[in-house]
Formats: sequence, C-alpha cells, structure tokens
Amino acid sequence: MDSELRFAILIDADNISDKYIKTILDETANSGIATYKRIYGDWTSPRLASWKNVLLENSIIPMQQYSYTTGKNSTDSAMIIDAMDILYSGNVDGFCIVSSDSDFTRLASRLRESGMQVIGMGEEKTPQPFISACNQFKYLDLICASQQEEEMCEKADDAKSTEKVHQKSSQSKRKKKDLKRVRRTINAIIDKFSDDEGWIYTGKLGDQLSKRMPDFDVRNYGFSKLTPFIRSLGDYEVKKLPLENGQKQICCRIKTEKQKNGKEKE
Repeated sequence: MDSELRFAILIDADNISDKYIKTILDETANSGIATYKRIYGDWTSPRLASWKNVLLENSIIPMQQYSYTTGKNSTDSAMIIDAMDILYSGNVDGFCIVSSDSDFTRLASRLRESGMQVIGMGEEKTPQPFISACNQFKYLDLICASQQEEEMCEKADDAKSTEKVHQKSSQSKRKKKDLKRVRRTINAIIDKFSDDEGWIYTGKLGDQLSKRMPDFDVRNYGFSKLTPFIRSLGDYEVKKLPLENGQKQICCRIKTEKQKNGKEKE
C-alpha cells in the first residue's frame, strides 16, 4: 500500500546474532515496508560466517567494512554515514537501527530531528540512552523467547499445562523488567487522559505508553495483548463500555483501595 511507511533497515553485524533475522524483518513489517536492507561488518572475519547463510534468503545487502585498527569498531561509522546518505535521499520515512551499541544514540536523535520514525532493535543489554533516543525499541531476545514459549503452549495438549507454562514464563520475564516504572507511567496516563469517572480506552493507553516508554512491549512480560497484561498487574479495573454508536470498547481505570483488598465488587 502506498500509505505504508518506508523503512531503511541497518544492521550492526558485530553485536547482533543472525538468529534474530526473522524477528527483525517481522517487526519492521508491522510498521511499514523495508526499502533498504543493509548489514555492516568485516565479512572477511570468520566471526560473521553464520550471517552469510541468511543474507541471500532475505535479500539483505552486506556492506564490507574492514577493521583498520585492532579493538576499534569501524562498522559504526559506516552505518552512520550510510544512514545520513539515505536520509538526504528522501526515499524513506523511517529507520530501523539494529544494534545493542550506545554509539548510535546520537544518530537516532539526529534522524528523529529530521522527522524520521526511528525503531531501535537490540538485546536487553542495550544502554538506556540509545533506547530513549528511538521512537520505539524492541528487545529481540525477549521477543524471540516469547515466540518460543507460545510455540510450546500451542503444542501442549492439556489446557492447564498450557496455562502453567504461560504463567511461569510471564513471571520469569517480569523479573527482568521494572514493573514499578510501568505502573507509574500507566497511572500518569490515566490521570491525564481519563474521563470524569477515571476510565480510559486501552487503545489510547497503549499509544501513550509507547510514546512515554519506547521499550514498552507486552511481549517483554510474556503477553501477546495489552488487556491481559493490564489485568495481570492487579491494580486496574477492566470493562467493556458502550460508545455513542452502540458498540463497546475496552476501557480501564485504577481500582479503589476496597477493590484491591477484595472488599468491593469490581
């Protein structure tokens, strides 16, 4: 579709594994069309041999960058120069910068200053400055883990076993993320955008969460949808409320203290 955003995918092969390639392409496809697909590294190095097997299959262009000095990463400079060339070409609406390296923080900020949509992708070890510089940030390791767990659940014959697997994985992921920060952000959004009775549409809530927390993704916590995640926090009441056209939409609001203590019906 002509209305879809056009993205340039730039991958730092020095610190991103080839096992994430499907996730990288799928996540970009969720936001638009990949018009550039380039990957940077020293392809004479045996370290990148595993990447070579997936480049042709996914039509990714390898960009050769020799390591001129031992211990110095020249790949970053090549990616930054190419990104600026692509920016000035006017052929894209956004960039997908795939790296766990904080050296791309200034690049992400500069691209956003030019009106570009910037999606960052990397592992959970990615420094916060790079994450904050992006419009959105995707944790590749958590997304892949979530996908693997969903496959396990689908193969489970017993529904109860499936539920146990899901609950266990969700609890495991929560230890890795700061749920207190998520709750504070949700409460601030509800306080700002809710109606007189404290209700907010979950769609609006999701949009604002992404704006305020670029790395927020319910899959980081073992969920595939926002509403089940909100329910799992235990602090929010979730209901379907009627719209003016007679249809219903899912909304949520902060529970009262009586509701949290189980002394009042939701």
